Amino acid sequence: MPTILLILGWRLFFYANERNEPIHVHCRKGNTECKFWLDKDNFEIEEAFSFNLSPRDKREIKKLFTNILNTLNNNGMNFKGENSNEKTS
Repeated sequence: MPTILLILGWRLFFYANERNEPIHVHCRKGNTECKFWLDKDNFEIEEAFSFNLSPRDKREIKKLFTNILNTLNNNGMNFKGENSNEKTS
């Protein structure tokens, strides 16, 4: 389970082999866990699963995702990690 980011007590991670699932990220903080689908075409997130996720936690993690995705977008990055500002031959 590679960790993507540790922030505000949240561990954002993914499993390397979830074959038939869309792009998503798992999040864990204490005894709270959730999973969010990442819609790369519409640049949106959607809750796929949650356990012990309070409304406050849900707002916090969605805000984190929004900030992360906006930062990637503002820096010319897409979901594949490719820089859209680079020229291809």
